Amino acid sequence: MNRHVIDPRARPAGASAAKAWMQALEMTAKIDRSPSRTLPVVIDELAERFGDAPALLSDDEAFTYRQLAGRARRYARWALEQGLEPGDVVALMMPNRPEYMAIWLGFGAVGVVTALLNTHLAGAALRHAVAVARPRRIVVAAGMAGALTGALEGLDDLPRVWTHGNEEALGPRIDLAVERLSADPLTADERPDVALPDRALLIYTSGTTGLPKAAHVSHHRVMMWSHWFAGMTGAGPDDRLYNCLPMYHSVGGVVATGSVLVAGGSVVLSERFSAGRFWADIVRWDCSMMQYIGELCRYLLAAPPSPEETAHRLRLICGNGLSGDVWKGFQERFQVPKVLEFYAATEGNFSLYNAEGQPGAIGRIPSFLAHRFPAAIVRFDPSTGAPARDQAGFCIACPRGDVGEAIGKISSDPGNLAARFEGYTDPADSEKKVLRDVFAPGDAWLRTGDLMRMDAKGFYYFVDRVGDTFRWKGENVATTEVAQTIGAYPGVQAANVYGVAVPGSEGRAGMAALVVDEGFDLAGLRTHLAQRLPDYARPLFLRIVDDLAATETFKQKKQDLVAEGFDPGVITGPLLFDDREAGAYIQLDPALFEAITAGLKRL
Repeated sequence: MNRHVIDPRARPAGASAAKAWMQALEMTAKIDRSPSRTLPVVIDELAERFGDAPALLSDDEAFTYRQLAGRARRYARWALEQGLEPGDVVALMMPNRPEYMAIWLGFGAVGVVTALLNTHLAGAALRHAVAVARPRRIVVAAGMAGALTGALEGLDDLPRVWTHGNEEALGPRIDLAVERLSADPLTADERPDVALPDRALLIYTSGTTGLPKAAHVSHHRVMMWSHWFAGMTGAGPDDRLYNCLPMYHSVGGVVATGSVLVAGGSVVLSERFSAGRFWADIVRWDCSMMQYIGELCRYLLAAPPSPEETAHRLRLICGNGLSGDVWKGFQERFQVPKVLEFYAATEGNFSLYNAEGQPGAIGRIPSFLAHRFPAAIVRFDPSTGAPARDQAGFCIACPRGDVGEAIGKISSDPGNLAARFEGYTDPADSEKKVLRDVFAPGDAWLRTGDLMRMDAKGFYYFVDRVGDTFRWKGENVATTEVAQTIGAYPGVQAANVYGVAVPGSEGRAGMAALVVDEGFDLAGLRTHLAQRLPDYARPLFLRIVDDLAATETFKQKKQDLVAEGFDPGVITGPLLFDDREAGAYIQLDPALFEAITAGLKRL
């Protein structure tokens, strides 16, 4: 295999902030001028330019640029053969691998929308994700067919399932079907009109409450994400990026992959993150960049020393959620020249980039780009769960240093695709995200659901999530969904789910206060949750209470529970910890509490 070799220490640690912004502007300047030039078209162009250079790599399979384009064309022809038309949806459930991107690129080339199913979902949550996408076909990796089978039970208008791999229990094998189709470029008759405003993907986000929502992602957004990040990172043909983030998310599946590919580099795909083999992988694959989430960096910093941890060629790491207390230590220990922290949301209409490398900040908007990305922080009223209003009915902008909810202005110009809100499959969910009459009659701004503050230099800092949702292990956890799942177990009278801060950990760990019947089966509850919730959503801490406080409108009160946390010195009554290593709930006593808060107990 040909490998691009690069020694980042032989060149500057990274471009200046101003240069990074200019590169991003240059990379995206021509996108709107070619309405039919989508990422699948770009991949075809790159195949002609880079040919047999490596594009997507993994331990099990690899694609050159030519092979990636050819594989995508086979999937495009499969979609046409199935009678799928522009706007139709195909749901995809598959772990990280080069084939994953080839599938949705091929579908996108002929206008078919791919719904990227979260591979950790099961049961009702997975059934809901399929239902809201309304796919005409589902493509599922053979190893995940079992989870999908249970989720499809009782689903109206059941779509036809195609299996990828050596298991045909749910339907025919798509990997065999595409082999007989041509990998040649699509003809004019085969390629329908597909334009930048058209949908390319459905990517799921939990939002602030409830079950996962399916966010519309247009071809324009895919192009902007990939080219903008290519400019900000200064990616080039000699770069190789390591990506162990899930490809069903916008960062792992579009930003990390697309930004390096459009620059002619290559991406190494790992199915999952492993602290034990991380640096060995980085060195073995000769990576010059890697994509992170903050919790990943914290795990690596807490891990024992590895001989490979400074023998790498990394010139830059890019991601979000890297807290200030980890930032400096990570750079120094692992000798990483540059960190590019950013803030963005799948459905959001503005982004922040910390091109200056200010530890702890999630980014800023340079003054020369403020007109293109109008953003603001407005005062938030916790009692209403919404931005506060003044006597005239308008939102109140926060002075620098004050905490409020970040919002981005939605353009009223239909031609300004970058600043529009593309919304969710459910119009009601879309409307809940929009603030109207914010600073002037008739204006509209998008709620991020994130509380932030801005310092005197214009840097934004993340503070917390608005509402009931909290982040853990890099994922948003909707407390309503978790509480409903717990409440469905026999013997649970009521459940209040919330997040609690754990010293040394990013985000908040899940905790649930339960009112239960006498003789309640605790071990059975653990099995129940393990079968229905992804690992990150299962509460780590449980407390059994006699009753749960509620407001006069019967809304559960969480503030006191959150304040008490999981401290056995404060809490009276049974207090339990879900020990994932032991596979059971165990009593949370003062000794265990000290081990958890000191970072000696793995969460």
